[in-house]
Amino acid sequence: MQELALHEKFEIEALDLLNSKKLLEHLLFGGGTMLRLCHGLNRYSVNLDFYFVKTLDYNKLHTKITDCLAQHYEITDDAIKHFTLLYEFRSKNYPRRLKIQIKKQPKAFKYEEMIAFSPHNTKQVLLKALTLEQMMENKLAALLGRREIRDCYDIEFLIRRGIKIKVSGAVARKLKSKIATFKKRDFKTTLGSLLSLQDRNYYIKNGFKFLLSQL
Repeated sequence: MQELALHEKFEIEALDLLNSKKLLEHLLFGGGTMLRLCHGLNRYSVNLDFYFVKTLDYNKLHTKITDCLAQHYEITDDAIKHFTLLYEFRSKNYPRRLKIQIKKQPKAFKYEEMIAFSPHNTKQVLLKALTLEQMMENKLAALLGRREIRDCYDIEFLIRRGIKIKVSGAVARKLKSKIATFKKRDFKTTLGSLLSLQDRNYYIKNGFKFLLSQL
């Protein structure tokens, strides 16, 4: 947990740096890290995920972000890929490398201004973030399209925050079928490595009973 706490400190530091250079003003913060830093999701998340508000000159922004990061960190990967802008970098102050991914295709996502913060860092960062309702849509789509246990965990978190699941009976059955594929080792290792001991023990014992009851 100590290594993840340090990584979260790194995440806030990087967000604050990019925000101070006005490099986040046309980006929407999303994903599990957004849920943790803006809404208190009780699992760690290790990547920073963004979406564009509108179409921009990707090459120009990529150069600005790369130059900004290079002044403070050692960049180990940066690329303009077909669907994303990608950055991976490290600092001598933190044990893990940090990855940032920006989806190039703008999305008509619902968003709001939020403050990203962490108990492991004194900085607070005001930025644009996807709404919880939008995150529910995204997480349901992600769960249907891939097998990632963290998507189920995040959906349960959103339900507990009062966000309703709005799916047809057929989609609910597909979701239940996907959830049934997770094994005990998925809860103990894949998910458990991101949780406190108390939360890890709860999910090893109960799995996603609560989520299943809502479908």
